[in-house]
Amino acid sequence: MLNEKILNGDKITVKVGKLNIGESNKPVIMAGPCSIESRNQIIETALELKEIGVDVLRGGAFKPRTSPYAFQGLGFKGLEYLKEAGEKAGIPVVTELMGESDINEFLNYTDIVQIGSRNMYNYSLLKVIGEIDKPILLKRGMSATLNEWIMAAEYIAAYGNKNIILCERGIRTFENITRNTLDLSAVPLIKEKTGLPVIVDPSHGTGIRRLIEPMSKAGIACGADGLMIEVHLNPEKALCDGKQSITIEQYKRIYDWCKKYVNVDNL
Repeated sequence: MLNEKILNGDKITVKVGKLNIGESNKPVIMAGPCSIESRNQIIETALELKEIGVDVLRGGAFKPRTSPYAFQGLGFKGLEYLKEAGEKAGIPVVTELMGESDINEFLNYTDIVQIGSRNMYNYSLLKVIGEIDKPILLKRGMSATLNEWIMAAEYIAAYGNKNIILCERGIRTFENITRNTLDLSAVPLIKEKTGLPVIVDPSHGTGIRRLIEPMSKAGIACGADGLMIEVHLNPEKALCDGKQSITIEQYKRIYDWCKKYVNVDNL
């Protein structure tokens, strides 16, 4: 093992299909439901997002919930639906890996492996995913310092995989009006220190639907390489995190603003 940091600030671009995340000022938009609820739901969502414009389809098949009685996701059946939806819409997919035991089968269904906030400190898992040949989306732990987040990324890189996308998703503070405190100061700092692309998740970062649009704009304005947004066909009936999910119409406003802000023809 090396004794000095691998992620030393040199710019790293992560390739996902035709996407080059972190390459330019063109933000990558990842969107979809918090959890995959049915085959029809995820396919319809994928096709509607594709019509507006989206780069990566997100959707949770395994849901780590605080309560054991809350909806836990559809598991591998959900992964099958997600993969099918991505193929029908012609876009890559990202979903969360929960543990080492699932990894071999899990890799057949996703283009980007997400490591969620709760697993940022799961160093045995980080070592394992460092040995795979797929991009990793590493969310910041809900109480993690920037240095702890960087060290989690270092675990992955030290075991061979530098294709890491960092996701600022808010941290737990004494504030209790918002679900978390979205730390946008982390975006330029973490990019400078690691060279990795950084995206912002305003859905988990605020937990409040009406804040998703302004905080998406703020995330892009502070230099984020993209956004990860929870979008639901009917947020009021969502089985998971409906209060922080936006509608297709609200998503379109954010997408159109991003397109105008970066002054490009196609996102």
